Amino acid sequence: MEPVSTFAAQAAALPIENIDTDQIIPASYLKVTDKAGLAEGLFSNWRYNADGTLNADFVLNRPESADARILIAGNNFGCGSSREHAPWALIGYGFKAIISTYFADIFCNNALKNGLLPITVDTETYYQLVSMCEEDPSTTLTVDLENQTVILPEGQQVSFPIDGFAKYCLLNGVDQLGFLQQQEEAIAAFEASHSQPVATISPA
Repeated sequence: MEPVSTFAAQAAALPIENIDTDQIIPASYLKVTDKAGLAEGLFSNWRYNADGTLNADFVLNRPESADARILIAGNNFGCGSSREHAPWALIGYGFKAIISTYFADIFCNNALKNGLLPITVDTETYYQLVSMCEEDPSTTLTVDLENQTVILPEGQQVSFPIDGFAKYCLLNGVDQLGFLQQQEEAIAAFEASHSQPVATISPA
C-alpha cells in the first residue's frame, strides 16, 4: 500500500445522496478473484449507455474531469452491502480521497484499510466544494493527512477527523497485517519474557 501524506489533486463533484456499493461497483463485476478490471466497472450503470458507449453527461466522462483524483460525493456514501470491491474500484480508477458529509461505517473501514482516504466535512463545506467544482471543473484541493486538513484553492483550511490507528497506517503505507509484522521483534521479546516452564507431574 502506498503511503498517504500530502497531495494536491483535481476534484470532481457527484452530488448524489445514498450512493450504495452496488452503484459504485455492480454485482456483475464481483466475479473476479483480484482487483484487475474493477476500475472499468466503477459507476458502470451511470458511466455507460445501454449499448456500452460512454454516457457523455456523466461527470467522470467529461474531458475536464479526466484527471480528477478527489471525489466530492453526497451524504451517506458507500451504504448498502459490505463489498470491499467498492474501494478497490475507486482506487483502481485513480481516486485518492472521497469527501462527503457521511460515510457508511463498513465502507469507511474498507476504504481506510486499502489506502483510500474518506474525508468527512460539514454540510456547508460540502456545498461550497460542490459549487466550486461546478463553476470550475479544474478546481484543485490539497489534502494534508498529517495535519488532517483539506486546503481549498484560496487557502481556506478545513479540518477532518480520522481514527488514529488508521492515520498511522496510511501515513506509513501499511495495512493491519503490515502493522503487526512491524511488531515482530516486540512480540517475540514479550513472549520470551513471559514464557513459563511447563510443569510436570510425577506419577504417584
